[in-house]
Amino acid sequence: MGATGSIGSQTLEVFRREPDAFELVSISGGTNVNELSTIAKEFNVRHIGVSDDHSASALRELVGPDVAIEVGAKGLEVLSSNADIVVNAVVGFAGLPVTMSALKAGKRLALANKESLIAAAPLVEKVRSTPGAVILPIDSEHCAIHQALASSTSSMPYPDVRKIILTASGGPFRGWSKDRLVGVSKADALAHPTWSMGPKITIDSSTLMNKGLEVLEASALFGIEVDRVDVVVHPQSVVHSLVEYIDGSVIAQLSMPDMRLPIAYCLGLPGRLDHSWGKIDFTSGLELTFEAPDREAFPALDLAYSAARLGGAAPAWLSAANEISVEAFLQGMISWQGIVETVSAVMDKYVPTALSSIEDLLENDANARRLASEIIAK
Repeated sequence: MGATGSIGSQTLEVFRREPDAFELVSISGGTNVNELSTIAKEFNVRHIGVSDDHSASALRELVGPDVAIEVGAKGLEVLSSNADIVVNAVVGFAGLPVTMSALKAGKRLALANKESLIAAAPLVEKVRSTPGAVILPIDSEHCAIHQALASSTSSMPYPDVRKIILTASGGPFRGWSKDRLVGVSKADALAHPTWSMGPKITIDSSTLMNKGLEVLEASALFGIEVDRVDVVVHPQSVVHSLVEYIDGSVIAQLSMPDMRLPIAYCLGLPGRLDHSWGKIDFTSGLELTFEAPDREAFPALDLAYSAARLGGAAPAWLSAANEISVEAFLQGMISWQGIVETVSAVMDKYVPTALSSIEDLLENDANARRLASEIIAK
């Protein structure tokens, strides 16, 4: 799901490399009907999801009568329950139906959509217990943790683990002071030094909100309280994350930056696919450096930790307000610093609220988006 985006496109590259290992049975791609048609014809896909009726009509003209077309969130739910492995590469909160449907159906969920897990963590936890359901993280950092935790002799919440250490590239503004960040442009923020990603995630990386969301994601994925999750800036993006055990041992996963590696890992388990994506040449003068994040210049990180400690609907508010703010920045409505300022203003209005149903979540998500939009309009 999300076949036409950055992660979706790289997942297709894995399929092309392994034509005998996988059958692609369904795809979705919002309103990108031309790309969906091309993918469907290449892989002989018979089920496609789009976001609206207009796109469905346009797609029908391209693929003919033999392909089933599903529309909207309900369509995503249908498509996400009819395969052995579901790759959730939908951007933002819109990926929630995929996550919930795949887990309820007892599928392997290869998750690149962190927002749905973060916003709905209490609800996702309930359906993770479905027989056969498993979440495997495509995010390079969480995929690295998944591999490093193989050294643990325990299970969640991993009492033999002292801390999880997430690495951050630092984005395009690493080393910039708070004053220097005033007035940075959209082009500057989209110029990530090591990764090629979609615009939303790239902007999140520039503010370090992406890393804050990953802190929340790590806590939810691995059942480890947020105060056992640390962040360290590692500009080379070779060490993708580390796990420190109580005896002082640190296990890390290393590779050159290439998202096809974690995608292939999630698809190939319990084995590993034979490829060389991310291969490191250790004779090439490789240097690995680490530093603490600048929390004054990049306050998004502490906002995320605060939301995690509040629990309940707070992570949903954080994620929703951030989505609205990033989109406003991309449209030229607010400054780069206005992104986190808006999110902070929204979180100041949060009243602790428990999440017991999807309806609760949708209401809180809508409230946070409304508040963010009102603040931006002013």
